[in-house]
Amino acid sequence: RPRHSPDVAPKLRQLTGRAGRPLPVPFFERPSEVVARELIGALIEVRSGRTSAVGRIVETEAYLGADDPASHAFAYRRHAGNASLYLPPGTWYVYRSYGIHWCANLTAGGRPAGSAVLLRAVEPLGGVPGMRRRRGGVGDRLLANGPGKLCQALAIERSLDGRPMRGSWAQVFAGAPAPDVTVTPRIGISKAADWPLRFVATGTPWASRPTARRS
Repeated sequence: RPRHSPDVAPKLRQLTGRAGRPLPVPFFERPSEVVARELIGALIEVRSGRTSAVGRIVETEAYLGADDPASHAFAYRRHAGNASLYLPPGTWYVYRSYGIHWCANLTAGGRPAGSAVLLRAVEPLGGVPGMRRRRGGVGDRLLANGPGKLCQALAIERSLDGRPMRGSWAQVFAGAPAPDVTVTPRIGISKAADWPLRFVATGTPWASRPTARRS
């Protein structure tokens, strides 16, 4: 089993109460909107060389697959770039947004096929100096408050695409559930933009933008 970086292992142990085991595959074998909501408060660790970075997931979006006009799998579209969307639940799907930024998703179960959860923002918790270096010295609140920023800060790129989360160098662990979650329409898209499928830890300063509606 992959080992945690020495600089991050104590942080994970402190946050999870143990060395930490990645979330099990059945966690992801549910509708993407359920997975997206329950990922709020979970911990992500990404190992890069001999160091790691860890953060708390504070913002996600659900994409519903073939029936969702905003999904890359809408109408069961398949091509080389989105092939990982059709892999088993709990697989990483990493794509380039607008040819500039990497975006990290985890596939989810439910029907129809092609469902996934986009990680939109994390609260930095460990390995922060490395995040600052990769992000060019921006303020800490701007390190990972957006899907592209998150991937840059955590050193996530295309090589992660198609790999099962468990056993990869980017793993997600159970954390303390968020006491309250705000639900809003998804942002940064033009199709099905009013669907309430964005989930944010209420009151967090680490989200990509302020929230106004609670659920």
